[in-house]
Amino acid sequence: MGELNDKAKGLGNEIVGNIKQAAGKISGNAHLQAEGMAQERKGEGQNLKGKIKGVTGDKV
Repeated sequence: MGELNDKAKGLGNEIVGNIKQAAGKISGNAHLQAEGMAQERKGEGQNLKGKIKGVTGDKV
């Protein structure tokens, strides 16, 4: 169950991060764009954690 939870959280953070990046780029807000990049990276890490849990059977 932890695998799916981590993957879902990761996907959510990646989506929100991408939206923040786009909004920052459109509005010229470098801080928002950087915040979006950081959130996207966080999501990628959560997604990877979920994949690892899938391989190891949620023992991570």
